[in-house]
Amino acid sequence: MSTDTLHIDTASRIFGDHCDKALLDAAEAGEFPQALCQVLADNGFLQLAMHDSGFALADAFAVIRIAGRHALPVPLAEIMLANRWLNQTDALATVGLAAGEKITAAPWATQAKLVVGVSELGADAIVVRVGDVEQGANLAGESRDQVAATASEPLACGSDEPYELLALARTVQTAGALERVLELSLDYAGEREQFGRPISKFQAIQHNLAVLAAEVAAAVRAGDAAAAALGTPRQRVEIAAAKARVGEAAGVVAEIAHQVHGAMGFTHEHRLHHFTRRAWAWRDEFGNDVFWRRELGAHIASVGADAVWDFIATRG
Repeated sequence: MSTDTLHIDTASRIFGDHCDKALLDAAEAGEFPQALCQVLADNGFLQLAMHDSGFALADAFAVIRIAGRHALPVPLAEIMLANRWLNQTDALATVGLAAGEKITAAPWATQAKLVVGVSELGADAIVVRVGDVEQGANLAGESRDQVAATASEPLACGSDEPYELLALARTVQTAGALERVLELSLDYAGEREQFGRPISKFQAIQHNLAVLAAEVAAAVRAGDAAAAALGTPRQRVEIAAAKARVGEAAGVVAEIAHQVHGAMGFTHEHRLHHFTRRAWAWRDEFGNDVFWRRELGAHIASVGADAVWDFIATRG
C-alpha cells in the first residue's frame, strides 16, 4: 500500500466500519459518538492538520472529503483545524463563528473544552474555555451550539485564513456526501423494478442519473482544485469558485436523487436523507452560494477586462 494513500485507505475503512445508520440516528438524537471519536484520536486523525503531523494540509482535506462521504457524525474538520491553530493534542476543541460576545454554530461544544471563534471578515480568531452552552442543530440534525465569548482571548492562526479553510472543509465534505448520494441512487435504480424491469432501464431515469453524475463530477473536481490551491495566491478565489459550484450541485443532486428513489427516499428508515440533508445544510455554512459568488465576481472585476481570459485559462 502506498504511503500516499495510506491515510485515505485507513480513514475509509474506519468510517465505513463505524458510520452505520444507527450511529447517525443516535448522533442526531443528541448522543455524542465518543467511541468513534476515540478511535479517530488513537489513529492520529485529530492531529492530521497540525504543522508537525508529517502530512500536507491538502491531505487533511482529502480525509475530510471521505468523512463527508460517510456522513461522519464527529466534527472532524473543526477538531483538526482547531488543533492546528491551538497547536495542541490533549484537549477536545471545536470551531464556530465569532459573533459579538458569543460563538455560534459550534459543533458539539457540550463535549469540548475549548472553542475557537472565527470571523468571515478576516484572519482574526478568538478562543474561549467552554462554560454554559446553548445547544442547537442544523438542518441535518448535526450539533451546532452557542457559547459565551465574554472571556475570550485572541488566537493567532499564522498564515492561515480560518474562514476560507472552514469554507473549503464544507466544500469537500459536501462533494463527498454527493458522491455517496450518487452511489445510493445508482444502486436503487438497479434494484427497483417497475413493469418487470429495473427502473435504470428507463430512458428518463438514465437521463436523470447522467445529470446527477455530471454534477457530482463537477463538485468533486471543484473541491480538488480548491484544495490544490492551498497556500497559493489563488487560494481564496479557488475556494470561492468551489464553494459556489458545489453548493449549486447540492441542490440539483438532492432533487434528482429523491426523484429516483421516489417515496422510499423520503422515509426516515432509508439512508438517503442523512446525505441530502447534510448537503443542504453544509452549502449555507461558512458562506453560501451568494457570498462566494460575490467574492469571485469582485476578484474578476478587479483584474480588469484585459486580464480576465488569462485568469480563467491559465489559472494565473
